[in-house]
Amino acid sequence: MEIKVSSENGRVPVTIIHIDGNLDSSSFPSFQTKAEELIKNGARHILVDLSNSPYVSSAGFRVLSHIFKELNSIHPDTNLSNKDMKQGVVEGTYKSPYLKLLNLSEQTRSVFVTTGFDMYIEEYDDLKKAIAAF
Repeated sequence: MEIKVSSENGRVPVTIIHIDGNLDSSSFPSFQTKAEELIKNGARHILVDLSNSPYVSSAGFRVLSHIFKELNSIHPDTNLSNKDMKQGVVEGTYKSPYLKLLNLSEQTRSVFVTTGFDMYIEEYDDLKKAIAAF
């Protein structure tokens, strides 16, 4: 797996992590390390581009969940408590303002929806729309 990073400016600066290859049990540690490094260095809005990642395993989804939690924990301006956020996820009224996904393969999208990640992380097929959503 290869990881490339770029940035775009919308209403906020967006860090884009481009994954080239499968995000699975053998590759997730390097992805997690890179994401944590970016967050430590100031990334606050992350778009994960999976255009060239045909497969995301459960390990890949776990690291996405970890990134979601990391980003939520560093945004002190959030007006929602953890309880309110979890309630919003259950009710379908909360979507992460800090983490979004781009260009999921059909297989990955199926797992994404089946496992409920779509309840709190938005996914897009268009880069400009994804950037504008932050």
